[in-house]
Amino acid sequence: MSNTKESVLILGAGLMQRPSIEAAKKNGYRAVVVDANPRALCVKEADEFAPIDLKDKEGLLAFAKKIPNLKAVFTAGTDFSASVAYVAGALGLSGHSYEACLNASNKVRMRSCFEKSGVASPSFEQISAADMSRFDGAKSASLTFPKVVKPTDNMGARGCRMIRNPEEFLPAVKDAVENSRSGTAILEDYMNGAEFSIDSIVYNGTLTITGFADRHIFYPPYFIETGHSMPTVVDEKTKTAIIETFARGVKALGLTAGAAKGDVKFTADGAMIGEIAARLSGGYMSGWTYPYASDVNLTEQALLIALGKEPAELLKRRVKIPVSADCPFDVYDLSCVRASAERAWISIPGVIKEISGFEAAAAVSGVRDVLPRNKVGDTVDFPRNNVQKCGNVIAVAPTFAESQNAAHEAIRRITLRLSPNNGATDAFLRGESRSDEAGFPPIAYPKLREKIDERGFSPSLEAGKKATDWFLRDLIDFAEEDWNHCTIRQTLERFDSLCPNHPNIPTPLLLNAILRGGIQGALYVSDSLAQSK
Repeated sequence: MSNTKESVLILGAGLMQRPSIEAAKKNGYRAVVVDANPRALCVKEADEFAPIDLKDKEGLLAFAKKIPNLKAVFTAGTDFSASVAYVAGALGLSGHSYEACLNASNKVRMRSCFEKSGVASPSFEQISAADMSRFDGAKSASLTFPKVVKPTDNMGARGCRMIRNPEEFLPAVKDAVENSRSGTAILEDYMNGAEFSIDSIVYNGTLTITGFADRHIFYPPYFIETGHSMPTVVDEKTKTAIIETFARGVKALGLTAGAAKGDVKFTADGAMIGEIAARLSGGYMSGWTYPYASDVNLTEQALLIALGKEPAELLKRRVKIPVSADCPFDVYDLSCVRASAERAWISIPGVIKEISGFEAAAAVSGVRDVLPRNKVGDTVDFPRNNVQKCGNVIAVAPTFAESQNAAHEAIRRITLRLSPNNGATDAFLRGESRSDEAGFPPIAYPKLREKIDERGFSPSLEAGKKATDWFLRDLIDFAEEDWNHCTIRQTLERFDSLCPNHPNIPTPLLLNAILRGGIQGALYVSDSLAQSK
């Protein structure tokens, strides 16, 4: 391949960077990709690859200087916008300034910028490993709860959680500090309210909203995003208020030329900024759900700005929206023409023995992608961060309800069967939990458990008999769904299909396994009993 061809340097070779690699190639550029992991998923898709740590800005710059005809530096879905800006700035290429990207990468700097500019965000303080000794019992007891602690410089909700009482304080802070690259965490007030994700493009003094999604967050004390939906179902007045607060946050950070991604909550006191990053979103939003819903290749439009070119499709299709006179930007929206829903499937703790249902999930009408993260032999856990989810489904349909229903139906068809006689699975089914995370992990059917009296059942599910015949008739159609959207009837039917030759299973053991662990729990106790014989 000729070295005279113009190139784009892309930071990251994971799945979230695939749209960036594809956009570069589509526009006739060599995709030069760097990642610390030489076995990253998209390494083979690069025209050229180099194993460089994305934190190593000097190493990245030295490498970039050797790339002939380098025209842009770019990333999406990574936490290294500052590395992008450092290299681009040193080489005179287009993009946000390095200082602005530092503001958008470090949560303490970010909160300080918001505070200085009067942008609504929670009060905060920084904690480092060296500070831990001063946060003793007396200090934590004096705080008002709930609080939130998170690393100052990480993503994917690693080390991020709610602190509900003094007993949870020190373990939570220690975990956040350990998950920080800089060894620092931020402690802030908890914002109670619905949460939204925003992708946007800052260009020539304007701000264009290129994706406004409802986030679905569950499982306290952690913040696990089980999916997002677009377009939002929130009313226009609330949406505009959220966008205006987000715009003020973008201005406060100094972002001027490229992508800006925000997490914003709408509380009783109005919109408040969770965080703003100087990049396109990960989590399938910028590269999958928004393009599906809008017919706009957002990654390509952002890359054109990094190349110093005009994002023509964005400018042609966007529509100006009314905002307050004191809003720091002219604000535009590039809205959706259909609905898109991303949903995750998750697992109870254990080791994956067998996976079924991917083809059935992909066959659901409206499903565009089934994206597994785990394979047979992997150790899995109930997620404490967004990296520990087991996979994602993306569905597209004319309406919110249709897209969500399709995504949920696809996830129902996927089953991760766990290896029998595993200590972590046994502990989960016994209901064991750490002292600093009471009530976590949750159980599959908490409302149903309150209604069930074991005395109504036969002493056991006899070997080879159907679980649907064993379960109580008056409760088999109870409407509650587990975390993978299965009702109790659907769980029992799945068990009968996947495990027709099960051994005799005592009712107390099976009921507990189903109510706590859903289909995974039922299969696990059956397989464990069969193996023990």
